[in-house]
Amino acid sequence: MASANSWTLEIASPVAAPRLFRAAVMDWHTLAPKLVADVVASAHPVEGEGGVGSVRQFNFTSAMPFGFMKERLEFLDADKCECKSTLVEGGGIGVAIETAASHIKVEPAADGGSVVKVDSTYKLLPGVEVKDEIAKAKESVTAIFKAAEAFLVANPDAYN
Repeated sequence: MASANSWTLEIASPVAAPRLFRAAVMDWHTLAPKLVADVVASAHPVEGEGGVGSVRQFNFTSAMPFGFMKERLEFLDADKCECKSTLVEGGGIGVAIETAASHIKVEPAADGGSVVKVDSTYKLLPGVEVKDEIAKAKESVTAIFKAAEAFLVANPDAYN
């Protein structure tokens, strides 16, 4: 039987927590195809209106090892800039991963910016070994928040 594994990541940003959370988490399906078109070909809601239980799909370019992923929002506290989501299809589910979930919290920093805290848990299928996938996952998550950060710095009126 496969055991559960996890990894954590912290990313500092000069952007205030509410703006970064709205852009990089809640509205990423809208921004991603514009900001990281080399990775995300398209993205769209599949079910729901963005609240708990909503599902959205991201379709990837050949830059990713899989063509798409669908994630379901399991928990949301927009006021505290916190959410939990579960990978429900694609993204390695059924190929290498049995389950995967992420908990993201964007906390205010003393300097007016924020700190993104990511806790990702996953359960591999029997016989699957992790090589450099964790490092790649951390790089991908960091790239998402840094792309949103760059957009927000360049567009100070966006997501206020």
